[in-house]
Amino acid sequence: MSIEQSIIDGSKRLGIPLSDGAVEQLATYLALLERWNRAYNLTAVRDPEAMVVRHILDSLSIWSWIEGPRVLDVGSGAGLPGIPLAITHPECRFCLLDSNGKRTRFLIQASAELRLANIDVVRSRVEDYQPATLFNTVVSRAFSTLADLLADAGQLCAPEGRLLAMKGVFPDEELVRLPPDYRLSGVYPLHIPGLNAERHLVHLTPAPASRDSRD
Repeated sequence: MSIEQSIIDGSKRLGIPLSDGAVEQLATYLALLERWNRAYNLTAVRDPEAMVVRHILDSLSIWSWIEGPRVLDVGSGAGLPGIPLAITHPECRFCLLDSNGKRTRFLIQASAELRLANIDVVRSRVEDYQPATLFNTVVSRAFSTLADLLADAGQLCAPEGRLLAMKGVFPDEELVRLPPDYRLSGVYPLHIPGLNAERHLVHLTPAPASRDSRD
């Protein structure tokens, strides 16, 4: 099966409509990532079919939770989940934030080759980043802990926005350590086609008292 067909089949199982152009962009992104991986070791996953599952479909599993117009991918790394989501949410503006130079160089090159006009790449530590406008959605994949995410990136979320943390197993211990100025909206199991491992999405919002203090 071709990479394009694997993407099509997986996205259908996720209930995500993909245009022919989006499928082509996602496949091109994987080819570019595979090529850069040889020199820069951006991800541990090397097999193209595994990359479809662990990178593309895993990223797209939170597609329906994205709210724009401004979306921040914290610690974007190789552009996951930011680039697949930017391809499939062309109406949103994505900021891919990472402090590593080789990763941001890849993100800039990938955005250019894929002609993604809705992506901005920023090289900065998350705690040092001061955007002119806050974000409607702040998303993280493989960030350390929920408490660390909120401490470092919580201030980048708009008062009426949402923070989406992609996790593996249900994060019981992390949930009990949530700071009081954020509210847990829900923890949702994510079912990734072809992946035999647990995935969960933690949806957090600034608490009303926290919102009032920002006004």
